[in-house]
Amino acid sequence: MHTTPPILMTRRRLLQGSSAGFGYLALQALLGGDNALGAAANVLAAKATPARARAKRVVFLFMKGGPSHVDTFDPKPLLQRDDGKPYPFKQPRVQFAQTGKLLKSPWTFKQYGQSGLPVSELFPHVAQCVDDLCVIRSLHGTNPAHGGALLKLHTGSDTQVRPSMGAWTVYGLGTENENLPAFITICPTLAHGGVNNWGSAFLPTYCQGTPIGNASIPSDQALVKHIRNAQLSGDQQRRQLEFLAEANRSHLALSGADQALEGRINSFELAYRMQSTMPEAQDIAAESEYTKRLYGVDHPVTANFGRQCLMARRFLERGVRFVQVTHSDGEVQWDQHGSLFKGHSKNAAEVDKPIAGFLRDLKARGLLDDTLVLWGGEFGRTPTAQGADGRDHNPHGFTMWMAGAGVRPGFAYGATDDYGYFAQENKMHIHDLHATMLHLLGVDHEKLTFRHAGRDFRLTDVEGHVASDILA
Repeated sequence: MHTTPPILMTRRRLLQGSSAGFGYLALQALLGGDNALGAAANVLAAKATPARARAKRVVFLFMKGGPSHVDTFDPKPLLQRDDGKPYPFKQPRVQFAQTGKLLKSPWTFKQYGQSGLPVSELFPHVAQCVDDLCVIRSLHGTNPAHGGALLKLHTGSDTQVRPSMGAWTVYGLGTENENLPAFITICPTLAHGGVNNWGSAFLPTYCQGTPIGNASIPSDQALVKHIRNAQLSGDQQRRQLEFLAEANRSHLALSGADQALEGRINSFELAYRMQSTMPEAQDIAAESEYTKRLYGVDHPVTANFGRQCLMARRFLERGVRFVQVTHSDGEVQWDQHGSLFKGHSKNAAEVDKPIAGFLRDLKARGLLDDTLVLWGGEFGRTPTAQGADGRDHNPHGFTMWMAGAGVRPGFAYGATDDYGYFAQENKMHIHDLHATMLHLLGVDHEKLTFRHAGRDFRLTDVEGHVASDILA
């Protein structure tokens, strides 16, 4: 009896024949081309960055808890003068908690660099890099609670589960590597939204962030879970994947395109390759002693965050599209409702040298030219006192800064009022921040959409404007 031999199908052919074009379709729409990537496109293939892009990748240095802008990068002389007096203007109708009179900053500010931008004595090392910073002093959000504010910052929504900004970036631009995830989050916090802050929600699963450890684990112990298979050898795993591919071919022949199945295929294949590439990328042993000192890895105060920043640089130079580094020790964080001096002094000491070393290292390697660095927390702090020596949450006006690809260096944008309570000049909403980030990546935030539940969604929802004045 004659039988037709089975059709041999590679993984690439399988993906091409199923729903492998999701990321490709997003990029094609953004570029306005009929065939931006060609017929052989698949979700794991490297995608060309749009020609108009200033940045190829993003790293977000997230300060969990909300650092105080009036104590770091937004000096307020009137706050110093009027310490102990009532705030002279109307306070927000909805507040996280009641606060009292004005509280001056316990730290002094000095001007640095050719730009003369003022920086608090909390950040003496970052101050030396001020000519590379674009300080945005007029951020504002909508939620005074950590959970809602974190989700707003990371996903653009504080009320619904939505894809994170890292996931949207990967959906639009894909990855520049095949052996590491396109989106990595190092030691993320599991509180206040947890996985939703780096998840993909309704976007394809390959867009979600891959966590390395979490905020309660020291960075030298932070690993991707199950990175090693203790039961199967590499050859056995390869045969297992081939068996699964054959089963999936049969399934797809009956069911047709299946996005969830495609995501599982991708995750199995990527996990297989990551077994060798991820440990090598995380291993900083080969870095020079100079580099380790630059990041503060040689000192107990700065070693933990310094190692995170150094790993971030190693991921960026290996083609990871979006990296998040979180400073959150699970205890004090940046949430100083009391003991402002003690808490902010501790936190700044842990991150100041690593951040400055990271910026210098990126610049020396030419990576800062096409890497966008974003620094900040989910909101700022009130200029009024909570208790004797604390500050409450303040989403109405706060500071973040950018550095690197496409932003004006040594530049301060926007302003809060004379005491630092409300964004007042060139106000920049979280949606505007996201729109500007995507613009620097060469992406039109209004065109980066995904149809779900009967409507088109985007990171900026129905809002967002590019802050063109901060562009170089």
